[in-house]
Amino acid sequence: MPSSIERYREKVLACWRGKAVGGSFGQSFEGLDGPIRADYYVPVPEGMVPNDDLDMQVVYASVLSGLAAPRVDRHVIARAWREHIRFPWCEYGVAKRNLAEGLVPPFTGSFDNWYTCGEGAVIRTELWACLAPGEPERAAAYAYEDACFDHAGDGIWAAVFMAALQSHAFVESDPDRLLDKASALLPISSRIRQVVHDTRVWVSEGHDWEEVMSLILGKYGPCDFTDTRINTGFVVLGWLMSEGDFDKAITITNGCGADTDSSTASVGALMAIIEPDTIPAKWLAPIGEHLVLNREVVGIDPPASLDEFTDQVSKLRDALTGVWPDRGDDCAFDPTPYTIPVSVGWSSPYGQVWGERDISSLRPAGSPEPPMPANARQLTVPGTWVRWPRAEFEDLILVIRYTIRLDRAVEGRLMFNCSEDIRVWLDGEFVLGSQPSMIMPTQHRPPMGQGADVSLAGGDHRLVATIRRPPAHREYAEWIVALAEHPGLEWVPHAFRPAAGPGPNTLAATGGGAILNVDRRQ
Repeated sequence: MPSSIERYREKVLACWRGKAVGGSFGQSFEGLDGPIRADYYVPVPEGMVPNDDLDMQVVYASVLSGLAAPRVDRHVIARAWREHIRFPWCEYGVAKRNLAEGLVPPFTGSFDNWYTCGEGAVIRTELWACLAPGEPERAAAYAYEDACFDHAGDGIWAAVFMAALQSHAFVESDPDRLLDKASALLPISSRIRQVVHDTRVWVSEGHDWEEVMSLILGKYGPCDFTDTRINTGFVVLGWLMSEGDFDKAITITNGCGADTDSSTASVGALMAIIEPDTIPAKWLAPIGEHLVLNREVVGIDPPASLDEFTDQVSKLRDALTGVWPDRGDDCAFDPTPYTIPVSVGWSSPYGQVWGERDISSLRPAGSPEPPMPANARQLTVPGTWVRWPRAEFEDLILVIRYTIRLDRAVEGRLMFNCSEDIRVWLDGEFVLGSQPSMIMPTQHRPPMGQGADVSLAGGDHRLVATIRRPPAHREYAEWIVALAEHPGLEWVPHAFRPAAGPGPNTLAATGGGAILNVDRRQ
């Protein structure tokens, strides 16, 4: 580690300020398509806006500060999530469910997780850069341990890249040298490395930012707005186009749309590390210095301000000097105990008249539950997330029956997010139906028509769904089934799959292992 980092404390404090500014600015535009033309907060905040991007780093710092011998590894990260973070969203919720069902990192991130390439890990890399300033390899190693809790593949490599970039920014300001160093830590096959390279080329060719945005989307989309590949491109685009101007950087990155609170926060933090005086006062005045966390953060005594948080991080940096992660022994992963038993049969609408079916060929909304076809058989599906090839549909309609097993009563929300026409019944009662939908399995906020609030007693419940065969241009039908509990809407563990017995996949395991399902959304 460099014996000293010039203006280290100033850079750390500026990092959190840039993070808070970018996150507060971007929140109003999250999930929207670019180009977005906004040059200031909409609306103007009256104090800091809580953001999970910063919240999780505050939790990690609190947990690490409480250790007699601070260390960064995947098991410390998992403990922080289990004890202090109640966010139900996207990859967070899936990883917490996997943890509750007995898996350990990296399998909490790689198994049965549609969101392996989400933004959730790359947005919490500033802490690792601040704890290993000027040491991009060590910062990247910390980021890897963190990211494998809830990601795999490019969801991890995005975090590795950003942590290395931000760490090296403590001692280097030239964009080419910074990008070369951070990119060199990624596999050649990584789409993160590729989108960074392409964005640099497109900027160097003289395209304006909207043209580069379109080129990124054309090559790395379409995808959901949280996909880390397009968002990493937008961060690099805003930074390179800014020529050191903070206003230009955050307005360009925000202008690209997608996960704007995350991407804009990342570029704001990066620029502030490089030059602590870069943030104009107009951006800082509305949000102040008081640290405000989401209510889903529990069980810690957080610093009251960004200044206090900077002091905490500075002390941790000293305690972690020269400390690298100890990943321990790898363990094998057997997904068999985590498969889900179902009954599957096939039916046809032939011979049914209008009223018995609708234009989708399925039963109309509100119809009685169909009987399981005589050809039904028992089998297992790999998890709550299923891709069923069109070529393997034995008839026009797939009928699938799940058993929901609850050890207590649950007031919650049922989600059946599917790419095709569906009808769903719970204990014989029609609960939801929809036309083909985007796949965005947010169990806390399902796509329209694909979620319903339910009240379930303890014991077994029958869930039956009918799914229409995909059209010829789609290779498979895709669906995700979930049960989440009010009020927090976190997944109910073991609702669909029986509890697995103790083994190398469980919390008793000590090691990591190979990443599974590396690029399942492509």
